[in-house]
Amino acid sequence: MKYPIPDLDKPRTTSGQRRVVILVYDGVKLLDVSGPAEVFAEANRLGASYHVGLVSASGEDVVTSVGIKLVVDLSPGDVTDADTLLVAGGDIFPRTPVPRDLSDATTDLAARSRRVASICTGAFILAAAGRLDGKRATTHWKAADKLAARYPGIAVEPDSIYTRDGTTYTSAGVTAGIDLALALVEEDHGAELTRDVARMLVVYLQRTGGQSQFSVPLTVAPPRTPALRHIIDIVTADPAGDHSLAALAGRLNLSQRHLTRLFREELATTPARYVESIRFDIAKSLLNQGHTATAAAALAGFPSYESLRRVFAREIQMSPAVYQRRFRTALRRGAEG
Repeated sequence: MKYPIPDLDKPRTTSGQRRVVILVYDGVKLLDVSGPAEVFAEANRLGASYHVGLVSASGEDVVTSVGIKLVVDLSPGDVTDADTLLVAGGDIFPRTPVPRDLSDATTDLAARSRRVASICTGAFILAAAGRLDGKRATTHWKAADKLAARYPGIAVEPDSIYTRDGTTYTSAGVTAGIDLALALVEEDHGAELTRDVARMLVVYLQRTGGQSQFSVPLTVAPPRTPALRHIIDIVTADPAGDHSLAALAGRLNLSQRHLTRLFREELATTPARYVESIRFDIAKSLLNQGHTATAAAALAGFPSYESLRRVFAREIQMSPAVYQRRFRTALRRGAEG
Protein backbone atom coordinates (compact mmCIF):
# COMPACT_ATOMS: atom_id res chain seq x y z
CA MET A 1 0.00 0.00 0.00
CA LYS A 2 1.44 3.39 -1.02
CA TYR A 3 1.03 6.39 1.22
CA PRO A 4 1.12 9.99 -0.02
CA ILE A 5 4.04 12.11 1.11
CA PRO A 6 2.72 15.02 3.19
CA ASP A 7 2.95 18.45 1.57
CA LEU A 8 5.45 20.27 3.75
CA ASP A 9 4.55 23.60 2.12
CA LYS A 10 1.03 23.35 3.52
CA PRO A 11 1.38 22.63 7.25
CA ARG A 12 -1.64 21.85 9.34
CA THR A 13 -2.63 24.67 11.65
CA THR A 14 -2.57 24.08 15.38
CA SER A 15 -2.91 26.54 18.20
CA GLY A 16 -0.76 27.19 21.25
CA GLN A 17 3.02 26.87 21.44
CA ARG A 18 4.34 24.12 23.69
CA ARG A 19 7.67 24.69 25.39
CA VAL A 20 9.91 21.64 25.64
CA VAL A 21 13.07 21.88 27.75
CA ILE A 22 15.71 19.16 27.60
CA LEU A 23 17.96 18.84 30.66
CA VAL A 24 21.57 18.18 29.65
CA TYR A 25 24.91 17.84 31.45
CA ASP A 26 28.51 16.88 30.76
CA GLY A 27 28.55 13.32 29.43
CA VAL A 28 24.96 13.36 28.15
CA LYS A 29 24.31 11.02 25.22
CA LEU A 30 23.92 13.10 22.07
CA LEU A 31 21.22 10.95 20.48
CA ASP A 32 19.11 11.20 23.64
CA VAL A 33 18.97 14.93 22.91
CA SER A 34 18.95 15.11 19.13
CA GLY A 35 16.50 12.23 18.52
CA PRO A 36 13.51 13.71 20.40
CA ALA A 37 14.43 17.24 19.26
CA GLU A 38 14.20 16.11 15.63
CA VAL A 39 10.76 14.63 16.28
CA PHE A 40 9.46 17.95 17.64
CA ALA A 41 11.15 19.90 14.82
CA GLU A 42 9.55 17.64 12.19
CA ALA A 43 6.20 18.02 13.93
CA ASN A 44 6.60 21.79 13.62
CA ARG A 45 7.14 21.45 9.87
CA LEU A 46 3.78 19.68 9.73
CA GLY A 47 1.88 22.27 11.72
CA ALA A 48 2.70 21.75 15.39
CA SER A 49 4.20 24.52 17.50
CA TYR A 50 6.95 23.29 19.82
CA HIS A 51 9.74 25.47 21.17
CA VAL A 52 12.68 23.28 22.17
CA GLY A 53 15.45 24.58 24.41
CA LEU A 54 18.38 23.09 26.29
CA VAL A 55 18.84 23.69 30.01
CA SER A 56 21.71 22.67 32.31
CA ALA A 57 21.97 22.83 36.08
CA SER A 58 24.43 25.74 35.88
CA GLY A 59 23.14 27.30 32.67
CA GLU A 60 26.55 26.66 31.10
CA ASP A 61 27.26 24.75 27.88
CA VAL A 62 27.96 21.02 28.16
CA VAL A 63 30.05 18.42 26.35
CA THR A 64 28.32 15.23 25.21
CA SER A 65 29.59 11.66 25.53
CA VAL A 66 31.01 11.86 21.99
CA GLY A 67 32.86 15.12 22.66
CA ILE A 68 30.49 17.44 20.81
CA LYS A 69 29.67 20.66 22.65
CA LEU A 70 26.03 21.64 23.14
CA VAL A 71 25.14 25.30 23.49
CA VAL A 72 22.73 25.62 26.41
CA ASP A 73 19.91 28.13 26.16
CA LEU A 74 18.69 28.31 29.74
CA SER A 75 19.41 27.84 33.42
CA PRO A 76 16.69 26.34 35.63
CA GLY A 77 15.75 29.79 36.93
CA ASP A 78 14.97 30.95 33.37
CA VAL A 79 12.21 28.36 33.00
CA THR A 80 9.07 29.83 34.52
CA ASP A 81 6.75 27.27 33.01
CA ALA A 82 7.23 24.41 30.56
CA ASP A 83 4.88 22.05 28.84
CA THR A 84 7.38 19.18 28.84
CA LEU A 85 10.63 18.48 30.67
CA LEU A 86 12.83 15.83 29.04
CA VAL A 87 15.75 14.47 31.06
CA ALA A 88 18.32 12.94 28.71
CA GLY A 89 20.45 9.92 29.63
CA GLY A 90 24.17 9.36 29.63
CA ASP A 91 26.70 6.53 29.91
CA ILE A 92 27.89 7.95 33.24
CA PHE A 93 24.68 6.70 34.87
CA PRO A 94 24.29 4.40 36.69
CA ARG A 95 28.08 4.05 37.09
CA THR A 96 28.24 7.21 39.19
CA PRO A 97 25.77 8.79 41.61
CA VAL A 98 23.57 11.59 40.30
CA PRO A 99 25.15 14.92 41.39
CA ARG A 100 23.10 16.95 43.84
CA ASP A 101 22.93 20.00 41.58
CA LEU A 102 21.49 17.86 38.77
CA SER A 103 18.82 16.23 40.94
CA ASP A 104 17.94 19.62 42.46
CA ALA A 105 17.62 21.15 39.00
CA THR A 106 15.35 18.28 37.99
CA THR A 107 13.15 18.79 41.05
CA ASP A 108 12.96 22.51 40.35
CA LEU A 109 12.15 22.12 36.66
CA ALA A 110 9.68 19.28 37.17
CA ALA A 111 7.64 21.41 39.58
CA ARG A 112 7.10 23.91 36.79
CA SER A 113 6.39 21.46 33.96
CA ARG A 114 3.06 19.96 32.91
CA ARG A 115 4.66 16.59 32.20
CA VAL A 116 8.06 15.08 32.89
CA ALA A 117 9.91 12.44 30.89
CA SER A 118 13.28 10.69 30.89
CA ILE A 119 15.21 9.07 28.09
CA CYS A 120 17.34 5.98 28.69
CA THR A 121 19.35 6.32 31.92
CA GLY A 122 17.85 9.73 32.50
CA ALA A 123 15.48 7.65 34.65
CA PHE A 124 18.22 7.58 37.31
CA ILE A 125 18.12 11.37 37.43
CA LEU A 126 14.33 11.42 37.79
CA ALA A 127 14.63 8.73 40.48
CA ALA A 128 17.27 10.69 42.39
CA ALA A 129 14.92 13.68 42.31
CA GLY A 130 12.13 11.54 43.79
CA ARG A 131 9.97 11.86 40.68
CA LEU A 132 9.57 8.10 40.17
CA ASP A 133 8.65 7.05 43.70
CA GLY A 134 5.68 4.68 43.59
CA LYS A 135 5.51 4.84 39.80
CA ARG A 136 6.03 2.47 36.90
CA ALA A 137 9.18 3.24 34.92
CA THR A 138 11.67 1.83 32.48
CA THR A 139 15.22 2.50 31.34
CA HIS A 140 17.82 0.84 29.13
CA TRP A 141 17.50 -2.94 29.47
CA LYS A 142 21.10 -3.22 30.63
CA ALA A 143 20.51 -0.82 33.54
CA ALA A 144 16.99 -1.89 34.53
CA ASP A 145 18.12 -4.22 37.33
CA LYS A 146 20.34 -1.48 38.80
CA LEU A 147 17.45 0.99 38.77
CA ALA A 148 15.21 -1.52 40.55
CA ALA A 149 17.88 -2.35 43.14
CA ARG A 150 18.82 1.25 43.87
CA TYR A 151 15.23 2.49 44.04
CA PRO A 152 12.99 -0.33 45.32
CA GLY A 153 10.00 2.02 45.41
CA ILE A 154 9.90 2.10 41.61
CA ALA A 155 7.99 -0.57 39.66
CA VAL A 156 10.62 -1.10 36.95
CA GLU A 157 9.38 -2.57 33.66
CA PRO A 158 12.57 -3.78 31.96
CA ASP A 159 10.96 -4.81 28.68
CA SER A 160 8.99 -1.62 27.94
CA ILE A 161 9.99 0.70 25.11
CA TYR A 162 8.43 3.53 27.12
CA THR A 163 6.02 3.87 30.02
CA ARG A 164 3.50 6.43 31.17
CA ASP A 165 2.37 6.80 34.77
CA GLY A 166 0.16 9.84 35.09
CA THR A 167 2.14 12.79 33.77
CA THR A 168 5.47 11.01 34.16
CA TYR A 169 7.05 9.19 31.22
CA THR A 170 10.20 7.10 30.92
CA SER A 171 11.77 5.43 27.90
CA ALA A 172 14.26 2.70 27.17
CA GLY A 173 17.67 3.12 25.61
CA VAL A 174 18.76 5.77 23.11
CA THR A 175 16.46 5.46 20.05
CA ALA A 176 13.49 4.74 22.33
CA GLY A 177 13.60 8.46 23.05
CA ILE A 178 12.27 8.89 19.52
CA ASP A 179 9.42 6.49 20.30
CA LEU A 180 8.62 8.47 23.42
CA ALA A 181 8.72 11.81 21.61
CA LEU A 182 6.35 10.43 18.96
CA ALA A 183 3.99 9.31 21.73
CA LEU A 184 4.06 12.81 23.23
CA VAL A 185 3.35 14.39 19.84
CA GLU A 186 0.47 11.98 19.28
CA GLU A 187 -0.94 12.90 22.68
CA ASP A 188 -0.78 16.58 21.70
CA HIS A 189 -1.75 16.49 18.04
CA GLY A 190 -3.27 13.12 17.22
CA ALA A 191 -2.29 10.07 15.22
CA GLU A 192 -2.46 11.56 11.72
CA LEU A 193 0.19 14.23 12.20
CA THR A 194 2.35 11.84 14.23
CA ARG A 195 2.14 9.20 11.52
CA ASP A 196 3.47 11.72 9.01
CA VAL A 197 6.28 12.68 11.38
CA ALA A 198 7.29 9.02 11.71
CA ARG A 199 7.19 8.52 7.95
CA MET A 200 9.27 11.61 7.24
CA LEU A 201 11.88 10.45 9.79
CA VAL A 202 11.64 6.86 8.44
CA VAL A 203 10.95 5.33 11.83
CA TYR A 204 8.17 3.13 13.20
CA LEU A 205 5.16 4.94 14.62
CA GLN A 206 4.85 2.19 17.24
CA ARG A 207 7.30 -0.68 17.48
CA THR A 208 5.95 -4.11 18.30
CA GLY A 209 7.38 -6.07 21.20
CA GLY A 210 9.67 -4.76 23.90
CA GLN A 211 13.31 -4.13 24.63
CA SER A 212 14.06 -7.83 24.79
CA GLN A 213 14.11 -8.02 21.01
CA PHE A 214 17.01 -5.53 20.94
CA SER A 215 19.08 -7.14 23.69
CA VAL A 216 19.31 -10.44 21.85
CA PRO A 217 22.83 -11.86 21.40
CA LEU A 218 22.24 -13.03 17.82
CA THR A 219 24.07 -16.19 16.85
CA VAL A 220 23.40 -15.87 13.13
CA ALA A 221 26.48 -15.14 11.05
CA PRO A 222 26.88 -11.40 10.40
CA PRO A 223 27.09 -10.94 6.61
CA ARG A 224 29.88 -8.98 4.94
CA THR A 225 27.60 -7.26 2.44
CA PRO A 226 26.09 -4.05 3.90
CA ALA A 227 22.68 -4.77 2.37
CA LEU A 228 22.54 -8.17 4.06
CA ARG A 229 23.75 -6.76 7.38
CA HIS A 230 20.93 -4.23 7.19
CA ILE A 231 18.44 -7.09 7.21
CA ILE A 232 19.40 -7.88 10.82
CA ASP A 233 18.46 -4.32 11.78
CA ILE A 234 15.21 -4.49 9.83
CA VAL A 235 14.05 -7.77 11.37
CA THR A 236 15.11 -7.08 14.97
CA ALA A 237 13.44 -3.66 14.86
CA ASP A 238 10.10 -5.25 13.95
CA PRO A 239 10.23 -9.07 14.23
CA ALA A 240 6.52 -9.52 13.49
CA GLY A 241 6.60 -7.34 10.37
CA ASP A 242 6.47 -8.41 6.75
CA HIS A 243 9.93 -9.74 5.94
CA SER A 244 9.06 -11.73 2.84
CA LEU A 245 11.51 -11.82 -0.05
CA ALA A 246 9.50 -9.18 -1.90
CA ALA A 247 9.32 -6.87 1.14
CA LEU A 248 13.05 -7.15 1.90
CA ALA A 249 14.03 -6.62 -1.72
CA GLY A 250 11.84 -3.54 -1.86
CA ARG A 251 13.35 -2.04 1.33
CA LEU A 252 16.88 -2.66 0.09
CA ASN A 253 16.11 -1.47 -3.46
CA LEU A 254 17.30 -4.76 -4.93
CA SER A 255 15.63 -7.23 -7.24
CA GLN A 256 14.37 -10.41 -5.61
CA ARG A 257 16.67 -12.45 -7.84
CA HIS A 258 19.74 -10.39 -6.87
CA LEU A 259 18.91 -10.57 -3.15
CA THR A 260 18.43 -14.34 -3.36
CA ARG A 261 21.78 -14.69 -5.14
CA LEU A 262 23.55 -12.62 -2.45
CA PHE A 263 22.21 -14.89 0.27
CA ARG A 264 23.14 -18.03 -1.63
CA GLU A 265 26.67 -16.89 -2.47
CA GLU A 266 27.61 -15.34 0.87
CA LEU A 267 25.57 -17.29 3.44
CA ALA A 268 24.58 -20.45 1.61
CA THR A 269 20.96 -20.00 2.68
CA THR A 270 17.75 -18.32 1.57
CA PRO A 271 16.36 -14.97 2.77
CA ALA A 272 13.41 -16.74 4.38
CA ARG A 273 15.63 -19.14 6.33
CA TYR A 274 17.92 -16.28 7.45
CA VAL A 275 14.97 -14.24 8.74
CA GLU A 276 13.74 -17.35 10.53
CA SER A 277 17.12 -17.77 12.23
CA ILE A 278 16.99 -14.19 13.55
CA ARG A 279 13.46 -14.77 14.85
CA PHE A 280 14.64 -18.01 16.44
CA ASP A 281 17.32 -16.15 18.42
CA ILE A 282 14.77 -13.52 19.46
CA ALA A 283 12.33 -16.23 20.61
CA LYS A 284 15.04 -17.89 22.71
CA SER A 285 15.84 -14.59 24.39
CA LEU A 286 12.15 -14.00 25.13
CA LEU A 287 11.81 -17.48 26.64
CA ASN A 288 14.94 -16.84 28.71
CA GLN A 289 13.27 -13.74 30.13
CA GLY A 290 10.16 -15.62 31.19
CA HIS A 291 7.70 -15.09 28.35
CA THR A 292 5.36 -17.97 27.57
CA ALA A 293 6.08 -19.95 24.42
CA THR A 294 2.93 -18.60 22.78
CA ALA A 295 3.89 -15.00 23.57
CA ALA A 296 7.49 -15.58 22.45
CA ALA A 297 6.25 -16.96 19.13
CA ALA A 298 4.05 -13.92 18.50
CA LEU A 299 6.61 -11.31 19.61
CA ALA A 300 9.40 -12.94 17.60
CA GLY A 301 7.29 -12.93 14.44
CA PHE A 302 6.34 -16.59 14.08
CA PRO A 303 2.84 -17.12 12.65
CA SER A 304 1.95 -19.62 15.38
CA TYR A 305 3.32 -21.53 18.33
CA GLU A 306 3.42 -24.65 16.16
CA SER A 307 5.75 -22.98 13.66
CA LEU A 308 8.04 -21.97 16.54
CA ARG A 309 7.95 -25.51 17.94
CA ARG A 310 9.01 -26.95 14.56
CA VAL A 311 12.01 -24.61 14.35
CA PHE A 312 13.09 -25.51 17.91
CA ALA A 313 12.78 -29.21 17.11
CA ARG A 314 14.87 -28.82 13.97
CA GLU A 315 17.55 -26.55 15.44
CA ILE A 316 18.06 -27.84 18.99
CA GLN A 317 15.96 -31.02 19.12
CA MET A 318 13.70 -29.89 21.94
CA SER A 319 10.46 -28.00 22.42
CA PRO A 320 10.32 -24.35 23.55
CA ALA A 321 8.95 -25.48 26.93
CA VAL A 322 11.84 -27.91 27.51
CA TYR A 323 14.35 -25.26 26.44
CA GLN A 324 12.86 -22.77 28.89
CA ARG A 325 12.97 -25.26 31.78
CA ARG A 326 16.60 -26.09 31.07
CA PHE A 327 17.53 -22.42 30.88
CA ARG A 328 15.93 -21.74 34.25
CA THR A 329 17.70 -24.74 35.76
CA ALA A 330 21.02 -23.44 34.44
CA LEU A 331 20.32 -20.02 35.92
CA ARG A 332 19.55 -21.52 39.34
CA ARG A 333 22.71 -23.58 39.27
CA GLY A 334 24.73 -20.52 38.30
CA ALA A 335 23.23 -18.54 41.17
CA GLU A 336 23.87 -21.31 43.65
CA GLY A 337 27.42 -21.72 42.43
